[in-house]
Amino acid sequence: MSTSPSLRDLYSPPSHSWTFVPPNVAPSKPNPPNPSYQWSARSSSSPILGLSLDAGTPPTHIAVFFRSIVASALMHYSSTALAMPLEVGKLLLQIQWVPRDALSTPSDTEEHGDDEEDLSDITNEEDSYFVEPGVGPIHKYPAPKLVDDDGYVVRTSVMEEGTRPEYIIPVGTAKSTWAMVTRLVSFRGEGWFSPWKGLFTTCVHDILLLNIQPSVDNVLSSFFPTPSHGFYRPPLWLPVVSHIITGFILSPLDLVRTRLIAQSSMPRYKNYAGPFDALSQIILHEGGLKGTYFHPHLFFPTILDTGLRAFTHVVLPSLIAPHLGFGPHIAADTHPIAWAFAEVLGGCLGLLVTLPVETVRRRLQVQTRGAAKPLRTCVETRPVPYNGVVDALWHILTEERSDLPIRRPRKQKKGGPGGSEGDEEEESDSWLRHTGIGQLYRGLGMRLTANTIVFLLASFGGAEEVDGGWAEL
Repeated sequence: MSTSPSLRDLYSPPSHSWTFVPPNVAPSKPNPPNPSYQWSARSSSSPILGLSLDAGTPPTHIAVFFRSIVASALMHYSSTALAMPLEVGKLLLQIQWVPRDALSTPSDTEEHGDDEEDLSDITNEEDSYFVEPGVGPIHKYPAPKLVDDDGYVVRTSVMEEGTRPEYIIPVGTAKSTWAMVTRLVSFRGEGWFSPWKGLFTTCVHDILLLNIQPSVDNVLSSFFPTPSHGFYRPPLWLPVVSHIITGFILSPLDLVRTRLIAQSSMPRYKNYAGPFDALSQIILHEGGLKGTYFHPHLFFPTILDTGLRAFTHVVLPSLIAPHLGFGPHIAADTHPIAWAFAEVLGGCLGLLVTLPVETVRRRLQVQTRGAAKPLRTCVETRPVPYNGVVDALWHILTEERSDLPIRRPRKQKKGGPGGSEGDEEEESDSWLRHTGIGQLYRGLGMRLTANTIVFLLASFGGAEEVDGGWAEL
């Protein structure tokens, strides 16, 4: 049997060898070096400014770039608008002052006691003789109203309807965040657009936060050179410091946002017409730009609030993850579900510390300083200003109540079952009535729900960053 010839037998060397002769062309001028001001890609995860352009980008690509910026901004604005009503309701609950003696009125023992003693027994007998059974006493001797030097009635209780300003929502009528939103919408001085107060300022604040914080983090990381070999893990305190610096830079915007949400929507009682007017008035009347940043009632709460939030978001999950039973080394790329569970657990535990600090910060933000007029808020606020973080925590715990909503005691008619003439049902003596600890955790249920939603999205949606809109709740 014959075999097929090998390909080696069919090879023949070329008749001529290869030669390389340079072409006879005129020497051309060297190309100019590329300009040194080309735009380079950012290493941060900025959703808008992370896009990059080169010096030679065609006009069509520039149009696509700016179109992407507009689309991203509109998407962020829409997501912020969806969560804004809950944020407004939570903030109003945080700044609302609910004193323990909200239902107490001027002492009934001062009701013309001397006049009642001077009444004769005959008069009392005649009154009781002609009164039909089941009907209360005819005569009441209410205490005279306290008036000031100008003759105006002095407000002695936050529950008095006659002396309550028309722009203030009645105290104690809402317990949860959603209940406050519905109460805000139905109140005659607010309306349907009130749940979106401060929307533009909130959106601008969040966009700047998402873009400034990675830049600050990169600048801080540049001071710590990475080793040439081996695994390098940056210090955990770097993101915490970058969040604190970013929160400090954006603290005037956060102050403006709080004031715009807290103020009344009625035109005659508005302190600020918009964010620019609010910022200019604060700088003009409250100590300038230095007072806006470094006033003790604003500086220390800002550092505490932003630092604790960053600690619970960055450091706390890495401390909890090794104790979940999945191994000593758990990261987002190797164990995404376990890491998401550690994050949501750290977030829920961190709320026990961050919510009271946030509540104190909001209450200090609504207090005006210097020559500024007092802020006319749509909810009841403390008439006497706080003197700092510790003072605010102490007075909230010792002078406020947590059993919301407040229910007025019902009066029983004469001859009613189990009651005598003029008896009143006593108010429920719950332990929440004697402490203001519940006031420090307004919005806790909404935050826990948001953390649960973030965990579910991270579990079923992969390791992508899915908490952009929910983390702010």
